[in-house]
Amino acid sequence: MQDTQAEQSLQRITLTMVLLNAFTTPLMLSAVNVALPAIATDLSMHAVLLSWVPMAYLMASAMFVLIFGRIADMIGRKRLFLIGTVCVIVTSLIAAFAVNSTMLITARFLQGVSAAMLYATQVAIISSVFPPAKRGQAIGLTVSTIYLGLTIGPLIGGYAIDSFSWRASFMVHIPLAIIVLVVGSLFVKGEWSADERGSFDLFGAIIYAFSILMICVGVSWLPSSLSYIFLGLSVFGFMFFFLFERAHKHPILDVRLFFLNRVFTFSCLASLIMYTATFANVVQVSLYLQYLKGLSATTAGMIMMCQPLTMAIFSPLTGRLSDKFEPRHLATLGMFISACGLILLSNLRIESNLNFLIFSLVTTGFGFSLFSSPNVNAIMSSVEKPFYGSANGVMATMRIIGQMTSMVLVTLMFVIVIGSVEIQPSNYDALEKAIRLTFTVAAMLCLPGIYLSIARGRMHS
Repeated sequence: MQDTQAEQSLQRITLTMVLLNAFTTPLMLSAVNVALPAIATDLSMHAVLLSWVPMAYLMASAMFVLIFGRIADMIGRKRLFLIGTVCVIVTSLIAAFAVNSTMLITARFLQGVSAAMLYATQVAIISSVFPPAKRGQAIGLTVSTIYLGLTIGPLIGGYAIDSFSWRASFMVHIPLAIIVLVVGSLFVKGEWSADERGSFDLFGAIIYAFSILMICVGVSWLPSSLSYIFLGLSVFGFMFFFLFERAHKHPILDVRLFFLNRVFTFSCLASLIMYTATFANVVQVSLYLQYLKGLSATTAGMIMMCQPLTMAIFSPLTGRLSDKFEPRHLATLGMFISACGLILLSNLRIESNLNFLIFSLVTTGFGFSLFSSPNVNAIMSSVEKPFYGSANGVMATMRIIGQMTSMVLVTLMFVIVIGSVEIQPSNYDALEKAIRLTFTVAAMLCLPGIYLSIARGRMHS
């Protein structure tokens, strides 16, 4: 009886630590998205360079999340989680006091490296502490808390930006991050790591990070001939990395999971597509509302809340439903509904009614909530306990690469339609065209995602 109580107490305090952190990082992330127009004005950043403010963060997270997933298995997931929390606090302060675009983008890159430690450990810690029967609900709460942070961020960020400056958007999460450190250091007892420590695959890590870097730089430098060389190096790097990891005894990415487990493989690919299609919504809507509609940061933040608020409300429910019903049915319906929302968003124009935008965001958010928690539950429940660290690393990688690719898509549209010029009233028509074109491509991406989601196979026997 005492063991059961101790186990439940550990579950509660660990979940509290993870949920607090799951709230703070998205809070900062979405607050910064509202600050983009103010940052562009203050630091004189053109459209393509401005897109690097969110993309540098996502690129760094994508480069390092797999690496930190493997390191967490070796040195302990809680330890790396707390180190990441400290690093996020420090890098946020550096970003807040950036004096030029180079310093800001560098700080954002370091922020992404720090956040990768958190992305690589959050769900792995939850999966280590909670038994399978309760895991879906715990994951649902975690996902819901992430969306709650994304919901509150635009509102708090918009108010802080209008009241102080864009620099405040990088500091709104710091007090809660300090609480996470206190809870994790003093109250969460124990540590979780892989049964076999193994060795670190340094060469594989370098190839993987290099490939991510090449694709981001290559897209930004389009249409120069050098950009195509970078993109080619990226494709070659990913192919070589996959073959190398398959033969490695202790890989940073256990690609064997993709060959042995259809549910795992298709669920991860569906996640990659979903995040690619939907993540950049908040960035584009922020630009649409503040540039094309002329709204204040606070007002724009209130409207931007609609999509993540919908996710936060429904994610716990869908997490519990996925413990009883097949995740593929819930996730497939969710992706279809999100595709419908993206189609609506692709019809946005300067003169569009704000109610139309709000309805489109709610539709997309509801679809995403139906997809996300069941899909995460399917991924983590499709592998055995020794593979929790690897599975969480792969899942986090798919999410981060999807988010990064979503911003790559935005950057590509800005390069093609707007070019390297500051956003001014004279090119608002081009901005509208770039936004609409991005949403159109995103909606089309959902079609293969729907197939992968429904074809993944059964999870429940």
